[in-house]
Amino acid sequence: MINVTVWNEYKHERESELVAKIYPDGIHMAIKKMLGRNEEFNIRTATLDMPEHGLTDDVLDTTDVLIWWGHMAHNQVSEEVAEKVKQHVLDGMGLIVLHSGHLSKPFVKLMGTCCRSKWRENDETERIWVVEPAHPIASGLPEYIEIPQEETYGERFEIPTPDELVFISWFSGGEVFRSGCCYKRGLGKIFYFRSGHEGYPIYWREDITKILENAVYWAKPSHGPKPSLGHYDAIENVKDKFAGMDESLRKHTYIKD
Repeated sequence: MINVTVWNEYKHERESELVAKIYPDGIHMAIKKMLGRNEEFNIRTATLDMPEHGLTDDVLDTTDVLIWWGHMAHNQVSEEVAEKVKQHVLDGMGLIVLHSGHLSKPFVKLMGTCCRSKWRENDETERIWVVEPAHPIASGLPEYIEIPQEETYGERFEIPTPDELVFISWFSGGEVFRSGCCYKRGLGKIFYFRSGHEGYPIYWREDITKILENAVYWAKPSHGPKPSLGHYDAIENVKDKFAGMDESLRKHTYIKD
């Protein structure tokens, strides 16, 4: 089983009738319902107003992949929780950041840049092109996905150059945007996916769910060896190899076993 935690501010759904009609139980519950059809996923949810934003040490310690949706309340996320999320990613937890989550505290901390872009809400068409069809996150997708109405984002997107770029979006207003970006930070993997404005039923779509499902598999911990950092004693007994050698020669001599 892959333990997935879906985090959501859960603000828009309780303040906007339009959003509440689309996501009556919250964006997090829609994602949970769609991804929960996969029996290999053990999914729980967490929201901003829960103690420690629902991301206690126990929750983070037992999360393989954290999915993050945020928009209007980035500044309400505590520095302590944001730093804990960052550290868990560095230690191997996967992170999937959705839509306006590019301005969330954990993502900005992990990117080391301001992560801004241009944007507008104008009901424009988004066409998501797969530019790396061999990537695992693109598995089972068509060449492009068309969303009839979405919020528009546009370059310049002030992020570090992605380690791998899976999707580029084009919008009917003329903009393009790097919309599927993969990063490795420490032992963890991060996937940023652009689509998912709260005013459109994006997370009820099968193709979007397929992207998120693929991303969970890609981002899950590899459970490889944990590296040693800082001062480290030599594995070989170097001193014995050079025992008895003149000091002037030791610095310039290679002793073959």
